[in-house]
This record gives sequence, C-alpha cells and structure tokens, in this order.
Amino acid sequence: MTSNADMPIPVPDVPGADAGYDGLPDRSDLTLMQRTIVDSSALADIGLRTAIASLVGISMLPTVATGIVRRSDLHRERSNLEFYAELAARQDPAASFPAPTVTPTVSSRPANPVAEYITHRQAHGSVHNISFPSSFEPVNPAMRAQWKRLERNNTVWAQHWRHGDGPRPTLCVIHGFMGSAYLFNGLFFSLPWFYRTGYDVMLYTLPFHGRRAEKGSPFSGYGFFAQGMAGFAETMGQAVHDFRSVLDWLGHTGVERIALTGMSLGGYTSALVASVDDRLEAVIPNVPVVTPESAFDDWWPANNLVSLSRRFGGISRADSAAASAYHCALNYRPLVPRDRRLIITGLGDRLAPPDQAEALWEHWDRCALHWFPGNHILHVSQPEYLRRTNRFLRPFMFG
Repeated sequence: MTSNADMPIPVPDVPGADAGYDGLPDRSDLTLMQRTIVDSSALADIGLRTAIASLVGISMLPTVATGIVRRSDLHRERSNLEFYAELAARQDPAASFPAPTVTPTVSSRPANPVAEYITHRQAHGSVHNISFPSSFEPVNPAMRAQWKRLERNNTVWAQHWRHGDGPRPTLCVIHGFMGSAYLFNGLFFSLPWFYRTGYDVMLYTLPFHGRRAEKGSPFSGYGFFAQGMAGFAETMGQAVHDFRSVLDWLGHTGVERIALTGMSLGGYTSALVASVDDRLEAVIPNVPVVTPESAFDDWWPANNLVSLSRRFGGISRADSAAASAYHCALNYRPLVPRDRRLIITGLGDRLAPPDQAEALWEHWDRCALHWFPGNHILHVSQPEYLRRTNRFLRPFMFG
C-alpha cells in the first residue's frame, strides 16, 4: 500500500541529488544530460535575470534620480546605512528584529472558488484568506514617519489551507520577488500534494506584494526596492516581523508544529526567520538569494543604478555590504537545529547562483544540501526534491 508520504507527484521527474560533504558537484561529475540541462537552463536564466533586474531598476530609479538632484537625500541615506551597519555589527537578532508584542486579531474570509476546488478535490477542507493590521515599527527611528504613511502595505495577508478536523502540522511558504499569487505558488510547489499527505498550508504575502502593494504600484513587489537601501532594510525587517505575527496566531489557534520554506527572496526571508525565531520545526530555503550585494553585481541594469547611487552618496561597496549584513542570515547563527535545515539550489540558476546557497550551507554547518540541474524557475528535478522535502520534514512534523 502506498503511504501518504509516497503518493505520486503528478509531474515528470529528472533526478537531482544531495550534495556531499564537500558541497556541490563539479561539472565533470555530472552526466551528459545533466550538463546539457544546466547549460541550457543557465542561458535561459540570464534573459530572465535581465528582465527582473530591469524591473528592480525601474523601482530604484525615482529614488536614485531624486538623490542626484537633492544631495541631502543621499546624505540621509548614508546616515541610515551607518545605523544598520552598527546594528548588524552587534550580531544580535533580538536587537535587530524585535518580536511582536501582541497576537494579531485576524479577519478571515473564504478564498476564491478555484482555491476551494483545489483543496476539496484533494481532501475535504477549507481555504481562507486571512488579514490583520501589521504591528511593525521600523527599528530605525528615522524611517518611522515614512512607514506610517504606507496604507495597503501595513495590512498583512496570507492564505490558509485547513483540513477542518483541528490544528495540524503546518507548512508555511514564502514566495519570491513579484511571485505573490497564491494559485501560482500552490501549483509550483505542488502544495495540493503536501496538503493531501496531511499538512495544513499557509501562504504568506511579503510586504509590498499582492494586496500589500501600495496604490499606483506598477507591479507586485515594486515597493520592495523603491525606497532606497534603508527602505529595503526595513522591508526585510517587516517581512520577518509580520511572519512572526503569523506564527503567533498559528500558535494561538493550537498549531504546535510549523515548518517554513521559501523561494528566492522568500528563501532569503526564510533563512533570516530561522536566525531570529526558534519556533520552527524545520526550514528549507529554496534557490535562496543569500548576499544581495554580490548577487546585484550581475543584475544588469539594476547594478548600474546601485553603483550610481553609491557614487553620488559617497558610499563605498564595503559600507553598503556592512549595512546589508543587518538583514543577511550569514550575520546571525541559526536557531533551527542543524539536522532540521535543508537548502535547495539549481546548478543552472543565474538569479541566485548556486554559490549563494553554498555560502549559506557553509554558514549553516554544512547541513543538508540538495541540488537539481535546472535554473531559478525551471526546477526540472522538482519531483525529486519535493519527495526529498517530504522525507526530510515528516519525522519532525508528524513523528
């Protein structure tokens, strides 16, 4: 008899593999098919990276242009970055990311019929969109007035899939940059399959995405990079804070076991949450960005705007990296035990290259690391790593 953990995944399979103690494989270790997939997917990823970097550049352009015209804005940005650099140097997650002090009062309403159909087709349950006011306050006092002017962003949104027979172990998922649509993430991560194997599911919306995008935003996620480097720092602070509020609410409803995974920017966020909050049973960053400073170096044309902003503001790359350490998981020790950390990366990924995941792997004491031969979006061995993920999670979540 087939167990829930071994239920077939309804997509084709191209195997990936777990990395050895020495890390990711050399090119010479790959089969001819794997090398072909890596090379072709890497080429495709460069085009995708350019498209996404162009949108990031569009987000950054007003701030950079204003700073060039009003030099005082760039001087203010430099002062803000000094604040984050000093905070990062303490390497104290409790100081960098203060915990929410109140459990949120959540509003809930049924999700759209498509989401309801997906879960009812797999198992009798319900899907609700939940929301609540964010209690986040920027850690930098100089940014608080700016954050108070935000409207839509300061309401937290998530989608909750529940079986209806009481609280169950819950798999939380954080999407990537611009990829906030619940349906897309549900299908991409085969969440109906995880739901059918027994998990409840929580899809968390990052700041400035989806319903959290401010009025006039040209695309979901625009506000993430539209408020300068200090704004990006506080947005990451809010991403962590609001997710911890979701954890508070899940605990309040009786959920005892929670695992977290996230893709790309969601992987970056999930790794950071695992360095701040000890309530996670397990964490699985998927194709994570780990050091944005180095990733942006290849993100043309956004990299040119970053360099221009630094030059006019008198900010060195070292100064910028010191400030970015505030929201980088490499700056903090993980609070999730080593045997409950799993990192997934694509060898052909050029948005979040595999050396980013390998840097996190080294920092995380060479924990479990799984690779596949595809790129940032084309996860060609996804069935293999979904099964790997489920085998990894079940002892902690259902044991």
